[in-house]
Amino acid sequence: MLLKAIIVFLFVGVLISLSSALVFLMKDVGNPRKRTLYALGIRITFATLLIATIFYGFYTGQLSSKAPWDRQLHPAASYQQPSQNPDNN
Repeated sequence: MLLKAIIVFLFVGVLISLSSALVFLMKDVGNPRKRTLYALGIRITFATLLIATIFYGFYTGQLSSKAPWDRQLHPAASYQQPSQNPDNN
């Protein structure tokens, strides 16, 4: 549960940094201050940490995919369908 909270926190951090960079871009037109560049650098840091955290979660097994197209990743979840061969009746 802690890992999922960290992922949500990092995702919100990415969104806040991205929106602050947009605000700085609109306000600092012609201004030599580099607030937009710093905000985007923070966003890249948050995004890198987010991706690393997600990979860590999958690697340790704390995160898993329950999508129907990932049955090959979960052999216990897949099943053999009965054959439709009429000779086996």
